[in-house]
Order: sequence, then C-alpha cells, then structure tokens
Amino acid sequence: MSTSTFNRRWAAVILEALSRHGVRHLCIAPGSRSTPLTLAAAQNPAFTLHTHFDERGLGHLALGLAKASGEPVAVIVTSGTAVANLYPAVIEAGLTGEKLVAITADRPPELIDCGANQAIRQHAIFASHPAAALDLPRPTPALPAAWLISAIDEKMGALKAGALHINCPFAEPLYGELDDTGLEWQHAPGEWWQRATPWLRLEDARAASVQPDWAFWREQRGVVLAGRLNAQEGAAVAQWAQRLGWPLIGDVLSQTGQPLPCADLWLAHPDAARVLEQAQLVVQFGGSLTGKRVLQWQSECRPQEYWIVDPLPGRLDPAHHCGRRLVADIPAWLEQHPTTSSVPWAEPLERLAMRTQRIVARELTEWGEAQVAHRLPELLADDGQLFLGNSLTVRLVDALAQLPAGYPVYGNRGASGIDGLISTAAGVQRATGRSTLAVLGDLSTLYDINALALLRDAPAPFVLMVVNNNGGQIFSMLPTPAREREKYYCMPQNVSFAPAAALFSLHYEAPDSLAALQEAMTRAWGSPVATVIELRVPDTAGAQVFQRLIQQVCA
Repeated sequence: MSTSTFNRRWAAVILEALSRHGVRHLCIAPGSRSTPLTLAAAQNPAFTLHTHFDERGLGHLALGLAKASGEPVAVIVTSGTAVANLYPAVIEAGLTGEKLVAITADRPPELIDCGANQAIRQHAIFASHPAAALDLPRPTPALPAAWLISAIDEKMGALKAGALHINCPFAEPLYGELDDTGLEWQHAPGEWWQRATPWLRLEDARAASVQPDWAFWREQRGVVLAGRLNAQEGAAVAQWAQRLGWPLIGDVLSQTGQPLPCADLWLAHPDAARVLEQAQLVVQFGGSLTGKRVLQWQSECRPQEYWIVDPLPGRLDPAHHCGRRLVADIPAWLEQHPTTSSVPWAEPLERLAMRTQRIVARELTEWGEAQVAHRLPELLADDGQLFLGNSLTVRLVDALAQLPAGYPVYGNRGASGIDGLISTAAGVQRATGRSTLAVLGDLSTLYDINALALLRDAPAPFVLMVVNNNGGQIFSMLPTPAREREKYYCMPQNVSFAPAAALFSLHYEAPDSLAALQEAMTRAWGSPVATVIELRVPDTAGAQVFQRLIQQVCA
C-alpha cells in the first residue's frame, strides 16, 4: 500500500464532500504536512484557489470571501503554529457568523508529545470558538469512504454560522506518484461522484414564528435600531421602518442609508433622550453597534419590550433587556410582520439630525481625517463597495457620514480587532469582483502589511486609503492617562507607506488636500493596479474635532 497515494484519496474525498455544501473558494498556505490536501485541491475543478504565505492573513482572506459571498469558505494550512495563526479569523467568524472551514493538517498521534518537529497538540486548539469540530483519524481503508463523507456532511449540514475545524493527521510519506492504492475504496460511493448533492442531507424545518401580538405592537410608538446588515436586509429594514413611521437609528454597517444621519452626535443632545424615552418598543436588527452614544442609549433605554431579530444565535444584547430574541432570516421576518402606514411620531429627531448634519458640513471644510470621513460618500466607486477598518476610522465615518442606502459596507466588527483587515478586504473583493475602497488607520495597515501581496492581482480597482495620524489616536478619545498616552497607547511609528507600496508594485499617492484626494481617487478608480493612498493628517485633530462637534450639537 502507498501511504502517500491513500493520503491523497482521503483528502480528495474530504474536499469533494465540502464542495457539495457550497464551498467554492479554497485558501491555501504553503506547507509539507498539508500536501495531500493541497494536491487534492489542485486537482478538483470545483474550487477557485487562493494562496498566501501568511496564515493569519490567509484566514482573514477566507473570512472576507465568506463575508461577501455568503457561502462557506475553506482554508488549508499545515501543522504546528500555522494552525494557531488562524485563531483570530476563527474568533471573528464565530462572532459575525461567516462559515469558515479550517482544514488543518496534523502529525499522526505517535508524533505528538514526544519531541517530533512541528508537532503540537491541535485537538481543540480553538477551544470554544468554532461552532463545530471534527477530529479525523489517520487515513485508513478500514473506515469506508461513506463514513468519511457522512462525517463531513453531518458537520456541514448542521453549520448555521461560525467556523468548523477539521483536523486531519497524515503519516509519511507525503510525496510520490499516484498508483492504484485505495482506488476501489475511493470509488465505493458509486454515483455520488457524479451527483452534486451531499451523501447525507440534514433537514432543518425550523422557521421564524410570527409574533401573535404584532398587530398590537405595530400601532405603538416604536424605534428601529439597525446594526450590521447586508444590502438587501438594510434596504428592507429602512422601508419597513418608514412605513411604520418609526425612527430608524442606523449603524455605519447597516446599509440602511442612515435616514437620521450623525446619530452618534445628536444622541448627545438632551432633546433626543426626551423623545426616545416615549418609545414603547425597540426592534433591533443585526448586532455590532459602533457609536458610543448609540451604545449608551441602547444600554439605558427602557421600553416596554426590546426585540432583537438576527439569524445568528445568542443573546446579542449586552444590556440584557426584557423582551424577545428572535432568531430568524431578517427579510423573511419582515414579510411575516407587515406594516400599516402610520404618521411619524418622532419628528423632532428628524429636525435634530438635519441640524446636526448642517453643523458637521459647516465645520468640516479643512484637511483632516474627520473631514475625509464626512466626505467619504463622494469618493466611492459607482457599483463598488466599502470596507472600514476599526478603531477611530469606523467611528468617524459612523458619526459624520451618510452612506448611500444599499451600498455594500463591510468590516470586522465582531471582535473589532485590527489584525487581518487588508486581508479581509482583499477577500471581500475577490468574492464580488467589485471596485473596493478600504479605509484603515496606520497601525492597522502595519499590522497586516504582508497582505499588500494579495492586492497585486486585484480583479477590479482597489484603493487602500491609509489614514496616517501617527499612531492609535482612538486612545486620544478615551480617558487614558495623558503622561503615558503616547508611549504606551498611541505608539506613533513615524512611517511612510510609499516604500511598502513599492515593495509590492502597487501605485502610491499622498494627497494633502480634499481636492487633491478627489483627483487621486479618480485616477485610482481608472487604474488596473491597486493604489495605496496615504493621508497624512494631524495626530489628534480627528479626536479633537469630534469632541468639538458634540459640544456644538448640544449647545
């Protein structure tokens, strides 16, 4: 028996089974122990293959692919610390619901805990963060192929959201020409190889139940709070709220068009609290709220009932309101809960939001990151998409801009880390083929600088806008101790990103005015090569402007 050949056949069955559950994209890092999986992937025409030398970035590339495609995406890595580098992406997928399939090669059991090279304990390495895990035995013809297929089918059929970890030990030799070893074993499932359906199909008949008292609640004073949604969900929620006459507070990732813009500013005004305390019902769609004052209001509001509608399981409510947690597909739930045309009951909020927007437009006319955040909608590509980094970047856009309704906006707002943001944005673009603007801070860009390699073959114009305020200036908005703030929190690096762009053969521009930025963006949207646009802005001006605007809105 040829061990290398049977390893390949075992791996081929695993990947074929995954393809029956909608896996189309496979992300592969280099490695020896994963050779059976890599070679099996290369021979399977069902997959689009992506490669990257950095496993942490590779995991986030897969996360972005899953985020934008809505499909499960698989990652293949070799054994050892390569596996551990997938941890941040697995965590994020668990919080935001992307289906990520981590296929990790492993040493066989006799090489664990005995000093063998690159052998670590990979069993349950991701702890409770995956939705499911499957520890396979070493490949053996003693187990029928049907067992292996149905083991994959069971896990994938039950996977509603989050990551699946499949650990695959392979014994050496790993290399060699294919022979007839295991051919009969591989062909035993018969016609399954010609079909496109799973061997074992799990049926889930659960459906969202209609709230029997909805006819009563839709006649009350309600508020709609929209968190992270996709374009279809955002547009549907916005129309639903408008027909009800209920105010909609939309997060930057809600894709609702934010009909009450600049909410993270006007919510600081006392009049906002006086109006919103009249709400009898709050219905929240989606999680991962961004704005500080939005989160404060969400935490402090006390309606008669608080409903959260989202397809993800779990409470999704850090304030633990009294109410209902409705696990459901959002468009389907909206159809089951029709509206009646009603007169808006919270018109003072509309006036407050419009006044706030006028103040923002009047004050933000000079060069700076707050000004760029406010004008970001003017810089977007037609029929494109936006990816927002974390920390100060996403907060300023959330508070100061009004993004177009239904315009795709993505971010990693589950764990809200700054690791893997370029990689995730690259995955988002590869899944859609759309022109993409990614807006990141300088430390976030440095953290994932390896991922510039992923932008060299962008399928459409890609702009990485680096807001260089020389450090993590989000800490300038927090009550960090002034004496230690720069050294231990902001950590300025005093770098230019021009050499990094040149290293990976990307275009580079450094505009120093709003007019120059607009011209640079026009050139970038017409370029077949990805462009790094570095915005050198005053260190703390963004945080200071934001605080000043809150004071003016409240005056």
